This record gives sequence, structure tokens and C-alpha cells, in this order.
Amino acid sequence: MTKTAIITGASSGIGEAIARKLAKEKMNVVLVARSEDKLQALAKEIEEQSDVEALPVKTDVSKEEDVSAMVKQVKKKFDTIDIYVNNAGAMLSGAVTDGALSDWEKMIDVNIKGALYGLYQVIPNMIARKTGHIINIASVSGLEVTKKSTVYSATKFAVRAISTGLEKELAHTGVRVTNISPGMVDTSLTTRSMINRKPLDAANIADAVAYAVTQPPHVNVNEITVRPV
Repeated sequence: MTKTAIITGASSGIGEAIARKLAKEKMNVVLVARSEDKLQALAKEIEEQSDVEALPVKTDVSKEEDVSAMVKQVKKKFDTIDIYVNNAGAMLSGAVTDGALSDWEKMIDVNIKGALYGLYQVIPNMIARKTGHIINIASVSGLEVTKKSTVYSATKFAVRAISTGLEKELAHTGVRVTNISPGMVDTSLTTRSMINRKPLDAANIADAVAYAVTQPPHVNVNEITVRPV
């Protein structure tokens, strides 16, 4: 039976790479983001290149009603949700002393609340089915804090805390949880001046996701950190 994976922040960067990779793994993919045109173009390309279905759903993950409507649409289309990838993220001004309150609120809304809204919607059905996989994309900024990343790091520490606690909550239910912490990745969120070494490709993170979700059912890969050499 073909599995179905929801990927948030799927219109570009890491999310797009994850969607492409899971489609190659013969999974139906639900492409979630705010950019409808990009989602539709990606869905068309994936379906032309594979034998799976790609469903684009315009969604703002910082709005609970959007996430709820998206999950209902996916269930109507595919019946079950096997994998949920919390990838959507915002990386804005993170310093407390000279940062912007609106930036902090945006990061909290997207990085923390956006992740929780999705979990709230999909976990009960996964528990009832005794199967499912949650992938939370955190960051090495959730392991280390710089003077410019304080608030951003706080949100990614929160993602890691949610992953760690959720793994314990879901023990023996059949539902797995994987937290993936990427180092600097070459996406629109980063600039070359931010790193003094070759950054990771988005595909490197997608490979980590694929590794976790293709393990046997009794294997739960809880934590993966991927850094540039």
C-alpha cells in the first residue's frame, strides 16, 4: 500500500528536496506552503517523473484553521497520513538587544506553534492505527546559541524538546518520532557570508529523512544531526 507523506514548507529548499526524495521512495506527497504557484508547479513535475500522486495544498502553518483544513483535505484524498514532516520555518532577526518583536513573534508562530498545530491534527489517528512517523526539522541552532540567534535558537530548542518529549509519549504506540538538526544548508534562508565552509545541499537533509522513514517498523531513529564538514 502506498504511503502518504505531508511536507510543510514544501515550495522550496529543504521541503522541496524532501518531497522529491519521498516521491522517489514511492510515497504520495502532500505539498504544503503559502506559495500556491510554486506548489502546483512542483506537484506537476513530481507526477510527471514518478508513479505517485502529489497534492498541493496552500496553507499557512501559523494559522490553526489552515492546518486543520489541510489535514481534512488530505484525509479525504488519501484516507490515511503515514508521515508528517514539520519543515516549515522562519529564520529572522534573532538577537534580543537589537531584534524586532514582530520577527520574534513570526518565528514563534511558524517554528513552534506551526509544528504543534500539525501534530495536534495527525497524532490521534496515527495512535489509533498504531503506525505513523513524525519528522521534526530543527536546527543545529537548537544545540548551540550565537549572539545573533537567541530567539531563533530558542524556537529550535523548543522543536527539539517537543521531539524528545513526544518520543517518550508515543513509546509503544507504533508511532515513531525523528528530530533532524541541519547545519548550514544552501537555501534562500542563508547567505554565503554566514559560513566559512561549503554548505550542505537541501538533498542531504532529504536523504536523512528518507533514511529515518525507511527503517523497519521496530527501528526508531530519534535524532540526526547533519553538519557541513
